[in-house]
Amino acid sequence: MSREDDNYYIEEVLSGQTQAYAELVDRHKDMVYTIAIGLMQIREEAEEVSQDAFLKAYQALNKFKKQAKFSTWLYRIVYNECISRLRKRKLNNISLDENKINISDSLIIDENSANEEKKYRMLQEALMDLPKEDKTIILLYYFESLSIEEISVITALSKSNIKIRLFRIRNRIHEKLSKRFNVALIGT
Repeated sequence: MSREDDNYYIEEVLSGQTQAYAELVDRHKDMVYTIAIGLMQIREEAEEVSQDAFLKAYQALNKFKKQAKFSTWLYRIVYNECISRLRKRKLNNISLDENKINISDSLIIDENSANEEKKYRMLQEALMDLPKEDKTIILLYYFESLSIEEISVITALSKSNIKIRLFRIRNRIHEKLSKRFNVALIGT
């Protein structure tokens, strides 16, 4: 998916062809939900955040400056909406232990290989132990292939902070996988 493709649909929406927004939603719905579920950890809340983020993006589409990719701008809206709701949740002392879901609900794997599935389950367990913000950084970097700069824009963390966090997160995951599964990982 290219920036020009998204910009085409944005121009269509801004010119009155509001049904063109459905294409933007379709293109980005999986990653929007992945970010939301990674932070919210409750399926219903993640779905609500996703819908609200798309609505907010639609309402503010005329403010999109095209200095960054549309996806980066949209993911920032999702991230901010999640953080806002998590703050409210914390203030209201709502238990986070109920309705937790498995990260497998938000990630897609190649089910053709039993070995790949085993590796995925091992990684999934290590990811579930990460703090929410670290999990989001990993998802954006490895699963959405966003650059350090784009993640910095989305999370409002400095580029150097993102790099340090990625380094530490990789080490933490490597350590957990090595201990839990007696696995020697390559490339870390």
